[in-house]
Amino acid sequence: MINFYIRDLYIERRCKKYRKMLKKITPNMMVEDVNKTVDFYKDILCCFELVASNPRKGKFEWALVTCEDNDIMFQSRSSLSKSIPEFSNKEIGGTLVTYIETENITEIYNSCLLYTSDAADELDGVDLGGR
Repeated sequence: MINFYIRDLYIERRCKKYRKMLKKITPNMMVEDVNKTVDFYKDILCCFELVASNPRKGKFEWALVTCEDNDIMFQSRSSLSKSIPEFSNKEIGGTLVTYIETENITEIYNSCLLYTSDAADELDGVDLGGR
């Protein structure tokens, strides 16, 4: 029981620190049709508005929509696959890139490595990618 308390206290302190460092997380979702996706977020969800797109008019390859403090980027499969070829055969719906704005990404990254290594040890040697 003491080990859990110490670990919970450690996690709580680390989380407070990261809340100050983490500025924003913005997903870039792969979609088949960026224009239709933007229209859905604008017309059906109503809160979102188009902030930027490439190209500015016509058939978009990429677009950014925003609703108050929430940004979402959409990128076509063909466009995103140019920079990440592994995405060309992935299903639409769960394929995305996440942009994280922070003050100290190295510290957060190292903490994630430490966490996944600790979690792997706790799961009887299952490696979760932190080693």
